[in-house]
Amino acid sequence: MSTPQRDEHSVPSAAPADARVPARAAFPGATGLTVLEVYDWTAPDGLRGGSAHVHLASTEGYLVLSGAGSLQTLSERGYAVTPLRTGDCVWFTPGTIHRLVNDGGLRLAIVMQNAGLPEHGDAVLTFAPDILADRGRYARAASLDPVPGEPAVPGQTRADRARRRASQAVAGYLQLRAQVAERGPGALEGFYAQALRLVAARAPDWRERWQAGARGTAELTGEHLDNIAAEVTGHLASAGVWGIAAPASVPPYNGTADGGNTPGDNAPGDNGDAGTPDTRAYGMCGRLTTYPAARAARLA
Repeated sequence: MSTPQRDEHSVPSAAPADARVPARAAFPGATGLTVLEVYDWTAPDGLRGGSAHVHLASTEGYLVLSGAGSLQTLSERGYAVTPLRTGDCVWFTPGTIHRLVNDGGLRLAIVMQNAGLPEHGDAVLTFAPDILADRGRYARAASLDPVPGEPAVPGQTRADRARRRASQAVAGYLQLRAQVAERGPGALEGFYAQALRLVAARAPDWRERWQAGARGTAELTGEHLDNIAAEVTGHLASAGVWGIAAPASVPPYNGTADGGNTPGDNAPGDNGDAGTPDTRAYGMCGRLTTYPAARAARLA
């Protein structure tokens, strides 16, 4: 049995911010981990929650940390509502149009398949068909940044723009849900077709990220099994501990979210108090505390 030499010297404290974490150090399964505090904003139908949207390549999972609410979905099985209570674990596959409803203090740990894909566009909001049909209009409606060339709205914050986006997405979702109730799940085909047209050009980039991440870690397991079968200690001798430090400026959770992602969402939020910086991002469903793999550090 071979036993490679192991370096017991101190290890680097952090990976470069723009580096891709090697497959051997990726978060389990090359998944993404986020803590979500679901918006408590009132939607057009009077319920509270965030934007309805769909992922086209990635499965998403929830572990309910606290609070209560529900998950509304549209899929081949039609419309469904899944209650969410503390301790519940729920996940759904690509193509499931979903909306989180917050009945009070709903806070989730989110595990996202294919880390890197949702952050780079694997999420399409359920805007009205005329917006989905126009790439420019969709980009403007989805963005939380001021639109270049258009006059800024005095006093408008990132939270205001996120709230507007959520209302538009829920309004489109309610139309889609009504169509499913009338015509059955086949009514979703038009939305799926528009969503695919919006993101098809991103597929080559997503494929590269998948190959370097999820596929790379799966293939690494195959190498580990080969080592085990051959009684070779290689990967065992290079074991390590990795971690991502808690974000520096996340306010204590108080049961509300005053403000899962499109590119550009992962920017610090504004909470109305200049003396208390808030690093939580304004996501599609709520305020996000993210743990990006690029921040991973070798701990031991």
